[in-house]
Amino acid sequence: MNFLLVVLAYVLCHGLTAMVVTPIQSVFLPEMTVFASLIYLPHGVRVLATWAYGWKAIPALIVGASLSVLLFSPSEDLNFLEPALIESLLVGAASAYIAFELLRLAGFDFYFGRSRKLQWKGMIAVGALSSVINSFGQTLVYSGLIDLEKVIGVWAIYAAGDLIGLIVCMVVLMLVFRWNRNFGVLKS
Repeated sequence: MNFLLVVLAYVLCHGLTAMVVTPIQSVFLPEMTVFASLIYLPHGVRVLATWAYGWKAIPALIVGASLSVLLFSPSEDLNFLEPALIESLLVGAASAYIAFELLRLAGFDFYFGRSRKLQWKGMIAVGALSSVINSFGQTLVYSGLIDLEKVIGVWAIYAAGDLIGLIVCMVVLMLVFRWNRNFGVLKS
């Protein structure tokens, strides 16, 4: 059930990004849009799923990302990016786990259940570190496709998009929990 929940959340968030954010962004930043989104909601799913499930979230994130690419990527983009697509999916799926583990090794364990309540600042820190890891990894994966003069712009869009996506997902999750607490619709 958890696996399916992560896959569905990822596909839904990717679909919203692809069908709402990408068309708007492509008007203003067409050369960057193929690489990064200014509001990348799936990053929020990556971080929150890894927060809740640890390394066990990675396979679900890979499946969710794969389905999302098949469902929402234009075929001309897939042909353009295809050689690096699998590497890109793996980097994205593992980035949050690597961030959580690096912070855990540094003495900051933000995984679910490690404290009484969710530490929002810690989640933002994990999301930021995860975004840096993802940005660096994606830049390596697509190094032959991104012009060197555009690398800084692509990194900036990755970082902003990942963090904004995480914050939006956290706010939505908070509202869902509050709604559930008030109306008791979702039972464990």
